[in-house]
Amino acid sequence: MGGLLDIIRNIGMPRLTAIVAGTATMLGLLLFLIINGTKPEPALLYSDLDPQTTNQIADQLASRGVEYSMSNDQTRISVPRDQVSQLRLEFAEQGLSGGVVGYDIFDRNENLGQSSFEQEINRLRALEGELSRTIASIDNVRGARVHIVMPRREVFTRTPQQATASIIIKMRGAYRLDRTQTAAIQQLVATAVPQLSPQKITIIDDRGTLLHGGGDTKDGLGADNIADMRTGFESRLSGKVTEMLERVVGVGKARVEISAEMDFSQEVQNIQSFDPEQQVLVSSRETENSSQSTEAAQDNVTVGNNLPDAGGLGGGASGDTETATSTESIQNFQTGNTRTERIVPPGRVERLSVAVVVDGIRQPDGTYEARSDAEMEVLRELVESAVGVDRGRGDQVTIHNLRFEDVPVYEPLDEQEVLGIPIPVSDLRAIGQTSIIALLVLLIAFVIVRPLVTRLMDMQQQAAAARAAADQPTMITDQSGAMVAAGGMAGMEGAMVPHEGTDEFEAMIDIAHIEGRVKASSLKKIGEIVEKHPEEAVSILRNWMYQESN
Repeated sequence: MGGLLDIIRNIGMPRLTAIVAGTATMLGLLLFLIINGTKPEPALLYSDLDPQTTNQIADQLASRGVEYSMSNDQTRISVPRDQVSQLRLEFAEQGLSGGVVGYDIFDRNENLGQSSFEQEINRLRALEGELSRTIASIDNVRGARVHIVMPRREVFTRTPQQATASIIIKMRGAYRLDRTQTAAIQQLVATAVPQLSPQKITIIDDRGTLLHGGGDTKDGLGADNIADMRTGFESRLSGKVTEMLERVVGVGKARVEISAEMDFSQEVQNIQSFDPEQQVLVSSRETENSSQSTEAAQDNVTVGNNLPDAGGLGGGASGDTETATSTESIQNFQTGNTRTERIVPPGRVERLSVAVVVDGIRQPDGTYEARSDAEMEVLRELVESAVGVDRGRGDQVTIHNLRFEDVPVYEPLDEQEVLGIPIPVSDLRAIGQTSIIALLVLLIAFVIVRPLVTRLMDMQQQAAAARAAADQPTMITDQSGAMVAAGGMAGMEGAMVPHEGTDEFEAMIDIAHIEGRVKASSLKKIGEIVEKHPEEAVSILRNWMYQESN
């Protein structure tokens, strides 16, 4: 213990203060990390809560003794991660499901005595809540509200009404839904609700932007639909060309923009054609007529010829006989004809304008080299073939080789892997705290503990050497340089052999100059030496007593 005190005295007050302050700071930081690291990591229990539901959940957590934290706007509640699942199950049994009610509304034993209207409203609420939860499970969607209007059955009506739906979506940060995601939500809701057409769904975001309108035109080609058709056609075509070019010039080294002029008018064409070579006999009729006529002979005109029965008395002269025969044939043929009704859909391409920009060649040393004209011509032919260029309708393709600016690309780090090691991101915080604690422990061990232990061991070795030297007679040098034995108490200061290399032990005391009186400062100095080295002082006194006895 005395050696440790000597080490502390020899360190000095400024250095000792710095060591104590640094040690206290490190220990405080270490204690903070240990306490903070042992606390359970908070996880989100519910979000987008209304104030009433927030207070109810907070009261339940306080009654259970569960630590929780609440956001400043009182819409989010976080609890320890290992208790999230259990608390959600317990709150679902009590009807506290984070403000969104789904089919768990039927878990309550309140169905007895409900009217049919109340049951229908609960069924509609459950359907809206389940759809809201499903939509909220999409990436980057923070929450959703779904409102469904089901048609009522009217007794005296012939025109059936259709169901309608309105959806508002809250996004995370600056994320926005694209056309594909909007169409997916539209089809999802239309499939889940009976008698609901996708055209009767209105979708808006939390900024009030209309993502999909519920009204549709008669021909289904409103202004939004026309713009969507043109944009979709241009995007599909440019994506196909970009993918083809990137296989040749490299990923990110080609940019394609396509502008299409399209005709969205709808035409109906009726075409009827006849083929004279395709004749079929339908009916045939043949008629034959035969007639015969006889002309009598002409006699002279007399009175006898005018009498009755004059012909029999006339002598029997005969006239000429004529016979006529005619045949008529009628045949009906049906000529083959083709009737075609052609409906020309809207969206015909009238003209294409294609602009392509291709980056040059980057050498391994970073130098830029432009592509040759022959290579650019080959790329032009590929683009023209891919988009189906028709020179007759005025299609145009422009392709140039330009240098792209170097834009740093930051690849997103996989949430489940760090440096190729599958580590969940939730554990990175604990790993970091453990690493800091280990670093602080090593720092304290090497900077503070190790020097103190080394100093203490050196002091023990020096003390052992001093005790070994004290067993032998202590010799003090006189004026003549001869070694004489110490004979009085005043010689103790000269007998002290220096152990730490300080100036107060380096000078040898000349006993001849010491007279009967000793200064008070010398006595004080001797007292300090005895206090610092009590064992050595005892050894010297024993040596003196041994010498006097002899």
